[in-house]
Amino acid sequence: MDYANSVRLVGRVSATGEPRELPSGDVVHVVRVVVPRTSGSGRGREGVDTIDVACWGRGVRRTAGRLAVDDHVEVEGSLRRRFFRAGGGVGSRYEVEAVRLRRAPSPP
Repeated sequence: MDYANSVRLVGRVSATGEPRELPSGDVVHVVRVVVPRTSGSGRGREGVDTIDVACWGRGVRRTAGRLAVDDHVEVEGSLRRRFFRAGGGVGSRYEVEAVRLRRAPSPP
């Protein structure tokens, strides 16, 4: 069995944020992407998923900095679970760590 952690998203930018320097000195730029959801269950539930995309590499951070709300993007990367301290406890969230980020054509 081959294991894989590979994500491809095509969606619309809903928030761009600003690059943040972490206490470690690393810089991350987070972009929020909205992707339409269609139900595979046959129950007819449709909606959207809002996914945070973390851009760590210089190239993907540069691309993220040029994006605007409502731009369409294609993201390739991996799913990551991030832990953080909040309100006296530890929290976690999933995000996509982008290795490739580019503008995509708007849908017709």
